[in-house]
Amino acid sequence: MRHPPRSVLAAVAGAVALIGSVTVPVVTASGAAPACSVEYSVTSQWDSGFQGAVRITNNTAAMSSWSLAFDFAGGQKLTQGWNAKWSQSGTTVTAASESYNGSLATGASVSAGFIASWSGSNAVPTSFKLNGSSCNTAVEPSPTPEPTDPADDGPPVLRASGNKLVDAGGAPRRLLGVNRSGGEFMCVQGRGIFDGPVDDASVKAIADWKANAVRIPLNEECWLGLSTIDPAYAGANYINAVKDLVAKVKAHGMTPVVELHWTYGQYTGNSAGCSDVHASCQKPMPDMQYTPSFWASVANTFKNDGTVVFDLFNEPYPDRATATTTQAWQCWRDGGSCPGIGYEVAGMQDLVDSVRGTGATNLILAGGIAYSNDLSQWLTYRPADPAGNLAAAWHVYNFNTCANESCWNSTLAPVAAQVPLVAGEIGENTCAHGFIDQVMKWFDDRGLSYLGWTWNTWDCSSGPSLISSYDGTPTAFGTGLRDHLRALNG
Repeated sequence: MRHPPRSVLAAVAGAVALIGSVTVPVVTASGAAPACSVEYSVTSQWDSGFQGAVRITNNTAAMSSWSLAFDFAGGQKLTQGWNAKWSQSGTTVTAASESYNGSLATGASVSAGFIASWSGSNAVPTSFKLNGSSCNTAVEPSPTPEPTDPADDGPPVLRASGNKLVDAGGAPRRLLGVNRSGGEFMCVQGRGIFDGPVDDASVKAIADWKANAVRIPLNEECWLGLSTIDPAYAGANYINAVKDLVAKVKAHGMTPVVELHWTYGQYTGNSAGCSDVHASCQKPMPDMQYTPSFWASVANTFKNDGTVVFDLFNEPYPDRATATTTQAWQCWRDGGSCPGIGYEVAGMQDLVDSVRGTGATNLILAGGIAYSNDLSQWLTYRPADPAGNLAAAWHVYNFNTCANESCWNSTLAPVAAQVPLVAGEIGENTCAHGFIDQVMKWFDDRGLSYLGWTWNTWDCSSGPSLISSYDGTPTAFGTGLRDHLRALNG
């Protein structure tokens, strides 16, 4: 969904070019079984910096906290990190556990990531120590454990089974909830991370509507901590804020859906949202320069938590740039050099591959073209998913082309017959709920999922808003969704 007008910061730096992701093998000495195993990888690299990751496996007695140390051998300088307390003294880098991931049982693994600068060479560290014990990094990496359900009152681990979403026990599940906008635009505008409060009380207010899911839009430049973003709202600070909101959503029994909304890449063609190369508006497709790295980082952050759902890209619209619908769908799936789009595109297949390359098996949503309102060829062009855990995403507003039951019957029903279908955004700009009432009934009759746009206190006529206060006071539009959810789930 497009947003109410916002002031946007001017671009202050040029683009950098990433090279391909590389996993770096490290040679080990022979001998007794190692006390620990470390996988070190360079997930992306550009002319003056790179993004790296470590995966630590504990092969000894359980520990309540951990500290990994290794030496940079090529003059690299750490700039930021996540999932650990990162520091550097001379050439020695230390990653110490956070309060939430310090417990490491025998055989258990934990991952952390960082960004660093380099020049001359980007030599790979050759030795690692965990709590003072030397690690042997040549062992085969442990497979990512199959995520397990949290406490009984928490959200389920979801899987696509045929055309249904099911929990670990095979019971059908639906995602019924709201969007919580803010994380996609506040940071790039230098005004914060979220729009309005995201404290426990405000999240509880969503749960009080009997919602069971919250979609959280994100910004790739803010997550990756690029230099154009105020550091207070970028990198580790941004990531930790997102993780904190995800934890609050889960604590209230709701499924978090993390979604990539705004991305890098200059597009000034038909229906352009802005002329800015930076992630300050909706672009027709994600970019190859940063988006695969974004999803690799997000997937690494949440891959051991199968309750978190990944929504690959908000509202693709390559159809506005290309000459034919076939070109649009080819661009959507395959990316590359797409007609009418001046930057290299990351297709849906690229993004699925980025997620699955981390070992993450989380449910993935992929929206169609025409701002996710057209699924007419989704089945023909759907990306291959080695985990078999892919669902179709769809958006609808009263002003969209496919906004009537005839279109839904002809284009949505065939998709919903084969794969799970999630309406990631439903809404109307009438400040009423007559239209979404029709949408919800069509989806209810087929046991499908939907989430209202949006849990923000905007003027509903300029950007459909469900609430007038973060205590959950609904607008006239929001009353329709609230009462419907309470009737279904009360």
